[in-house]
Amino acid sequence: MVNVVELLQPTPSRLWKLVRQVGVTDVVCVMDGAEQQSRWLSSSGSQVAEPPALNRTVVGDAPWGKKRLAALQQQYSDHGLRLTGIEDTPPLDLVRLALSGRDEQLEHLMTQIRVMGELDIRVLCYNWSALTSWARTDVEVPVRGNALSTGFDSEQMAEASNLNPQNEYTHAQLWEGLEYFIHNIMPVAEEAGVALALHPDDPPVNAIRGVPRIMNSMDAYRRLFAMSDSAANGVTLCQGNFALFVDDMPATIREFGSAGRIKFVHFRDVEGTPDTFYETFHDDGPTDMVACMEAYREVGFDGPMRSDHVQTLAGEENTRPGYETLGRLFAIGYMRGIREAVYRSEK
Repeated sequence: MVNVVELLQPTPSRLWKLVRQVGVTDVVCVMDGAEQQSRWLSSSGSQVAEPPALNRTVVGDAPWGKKRLAALQQQYSDHGLRLTGIEDTPPLDLVRLALSGRDEQLEHLMTQIRVMGELDIRVLCYNWSALTSWARTDVEVPVRGNALSTGFDSEQMAEASNLNPQNEYTHAQLWEGLEYFIHNIMPVAEEAGVALALHPDDPPVNAIRGVPRIMNSMDAYRRLFAMSDSAANGVTLCQGNFALFVDDMPATIREFGSAGRIKFVHFRDVEGTPDTFYETFHDDGPTDMVACMEAYREVGFDGPMRSDHVQTLAGEENTRPGYETLGRLFAIGYMRGIREAVYRSEK
């Protein structure tokens, strides 16, 4: 049975109690001071790691070291929660872009993976988006009942500054970096017993602010899996991204799930195309979410699944677009309800 989890920031908050009260016991997290924290969405779009950050030196206890990860795990445990996955890594752009210094960044990640294995944290979600993270151009898209959602428009994004003006970064470079990464990291992940789940580019377009992107099609993932047949080589099946480049989400789940490649799921939906879209409520988008849950059951997926990019509801300030509280609680209830209906014969 799929395991409905939630993403909780490293600092305890009211949400830690609320998710436990609505039935969530397992959580995933980002790490305080690692890569994702510096790239979190701002109201102006994707935050960017400026060039000096490519070679950032870690001083003191690293966020991905055993001391800090063990303390973080214990903090969740003290609140009745179990840390089952991490959606963050050390800085990896030197690896992604096949640049000098990448081996040091790889060593940092190897340390994180080994520590995760020791602490029984079994899933690592990572991405292959260089210099930027997920991108939106609007964080106040009105949807049902005037709730606020996030949206993307490629024409608006084209007005943002170009981060690759000399065209020094290429798609071929990213593929070279990914092959080197897979060749070196999979043996470590296998030994540690940690599944690596590659998240698609968000949005799944050819480039953002001039920086190429490669993980935006089914063929890209087939190429990834052809690089290594390791059981640790997997996908974060973010349904909102995949829905923008596939026509049949349940069929996609069956293809990757029957091969054992799905390690983590972001259960969400969108309306539009890769160039122009917005996030929908889970029960109000074009994808048959019940059919998706049935497909996960059919392939035997029993890993973590969480909502993502939820709506901001009445009374909330929208200071964290896509990650306010009430939308998450609605999504958790919706997902748990579908799961109970689909898996009722297994209870």
